[in-house]
Amino acid sequence: MGSYLFDQLRFVRSNTLKLVAGLDDERSEIIPDPLNNHIKWNLGHIYFIHERNAFQFVKEKEDWIMPESFPSLFSPGTKPENRQKMPVDLSEIVHLMENQIDRIESTFKDRLKEKTEPYTTSMGLHLSTVEEFLSCCLFHEGMHLERINVIKKLT
Repeated sequence: MGSYLFDQLRFVRSNTLKLVAGLDDERSEIIPDPLNNHIKWNLGHIYFIHERNAFQFVKEKEDWIMPESFPSLFSPGTKPENRQKMPVDLSEIVHLMENQIDRIESTFKDRLKEKTEPYTTSMGLHLSTVEEFLSCCLFHEGMHLERINVIKKLT
């Protein structure tokens, strides 16, 4: 399953990046009514959750790449405050996202069945292996990919 899982992660990421290709920083921060987040937040959140799911629960901090501002900006439950400009450029988030799946694969390609710190998602899904966490990333990114698509159509 390993290669197949990483192929799927790349497929979804490729579609996410295609959807935002050519988008400028200003448009990425438009929050259409009645939504409470914008495209930039969705991208940063996807990146944050992939890092957390891949590296935090396995305690692989040496491979974790997390800009200092990202947890306060993109953790679950966050949203852009008062519609003010975010202190991170869209191009920085996109650059991080472009290399993320390769880093995850190089770290975990032979470790998918490895047990992790157990975790239950907000939707009640129980995760306890690297493979389960990475598979969950597919669902998560797909949800946010569709949200980005909706926001693009509304802006």
